[in-house]
Amino acid sequence: MKTSRYNIPQSVQNILDSLESSGFEAFLVGGCVRDLFLNKTPKDWDVTTNATPEEIQEIFPDSFYENTFGTVGVKTEDEDPTLKVIEITPYRLESEYSDHRHPDKVSFSKNIKDDLSRRDFTINAIALSKGQIVDLYKGQDDLEAKVIRTVGDPKERFREDALRIMRAVRFSAELGFIIESETANAISELGGLLEKVSRERIRDEFKKLIMSDNPMIGIVMLQKLGILKYVSTAIDGMVGVSQETQAHKYDVFEHSLRALQHSADKGHRLELRLAVLFHDIAKPHTKRMVGNKATFYGHEVVGAKVTRETLADLRFSRETIEEVTRLVRWHMFFADPDQITLSAVRRIITKVGTDSIWDLVELRKCDRIGTGRPVEEPYRFRKYQSMIEEALRAPLSVGMLKVDGVKLMELGVEKGPRIGAILHALLEEVLDEPEKNTDEHLVTRVTDLNKMSDAQLDELGKKGKDRLEEEDDKVIQELKAKHKVK
Repeated sequence: MKTSRYNIPQSVQNILDSLESSGFEAFLVGGCVRDLFLNKTPKDWDVTTNATPEEIQEIFPDSFYENTFGTVGVKTEDEDPTLKVIEITPYRLESEYSDHRHPDKVSFSKNIKDDLSRRDFTINAIALSKGQIVDLYKGQDDLEAKVIRTVGDPKERFREDALRIMRAVRFSAELGFIIESETANAISELGGLLEKVSRERIRDEFKKLIMSDNPMIGIVMLQKLGILKYVSTAIDGMVGVSQETQAHKYDVFEHSLRALQHSADKGHRLELRLAVLFHDIAKPHTKRMVGNKATFYGHEVVGAKVTRETLADLRFSRETIEEVTRLVRWHMFFADPDQITLSAVRRIITKVGTDSIWDLVELRKCDRIGTGRPVEEPYRFRKYQSMIEEALRAPLSVGMLKVDGVKLMELGVEKGPRIGAILHALLEEVLDEPEKNTDEHLVTRVTDLNKMSDAQLDELGKKGKDRLEEEDDKVIQELKAKHKVK
């Protein structure tokens, strides 16, 4: 491969030139070189050199150095935000990894060979400069063969940093490469080391896998190699759970992964992909056989709780957990278009939010494709979408009522909790009958409601707020009592 064919940003080239003109070696290394060789645009640029951190900072006075690994951040004036800071790291040697996560000691080297020998996979162990490619482990051959292979002994590499086990699978899913047999065998043997890795690091690799072009292949690989359980016992628990229903031709695991792959094919964002993956997560918990047919009563309710627990365990953000859990909880809403009323559609919009209602529809489309059906949008989906558009024109929150708190005080409602209670009581009525959202009707109702005692009014206004929790608790109690669901 010739280096002249690669388009290196000028800001990056300037850093390489500055190091070399100061008498030091300078190479691009790692993922950016791999991506260049694959004709991809690198997401970041890493430079390695035989200069020490102090020597690097002398060359780049506006740099910063705040870590134990020798990495110096050099600021650039590039308009591209991904090029605002370029990281430069001295050639490194690393000692034992007693915790299977971090080297016990890091020392600097003057030889690029030492630096490349500590890297994870051959495709990430290629160094590139203006006139030279250093490829000691035949990484270019593995790129051409589309193979993931460790640098040296795979067991040694994985014992050094167990997260490399997840990275191998993630690279396979991202790049569409296979994992070389010796490397795969080492993953199967040493997968338990992932228990020593922080959940945050597992989460980050899992997110990248989910956001790859081939998440189905990646998760299947995690399962086949015996390491999916270290990511999520709940996802692993879907494996082999059959669905003796007319609608499904695949087991729960394969169905969920096929649905996820369709979500990826459509370019969905992370939260929606997660909801698609988790939408049937509780079917193993709720499966009951009635004759020769399976039922999964309440799996969306139990699934919301399992989803919340799983994502919390993986240290996802509160916002992500809430959004994904909400979608899983309500994914069964669109069941029979002949029985769904506009009032019911309005209520589901209040539960999931106007921003998420279309995600709920997309989830159901992926769910349908995951069953093996070829058509994403049959008549009923078109009807759902029509009803949603119609429902969105009606009030969905107290802020969309024709009266507000100021108006209520003008009508004699005492300032304080009574205002909120009355507004929520009015909203309950308007959700059922949008035509009542008029000044005339609401003013009359305000007068009637204001005659109620605080206790009566509080109970009425609280009704809508508590409905979701009451429904969930009711279903959970029924599951525990009738179906003995844990």
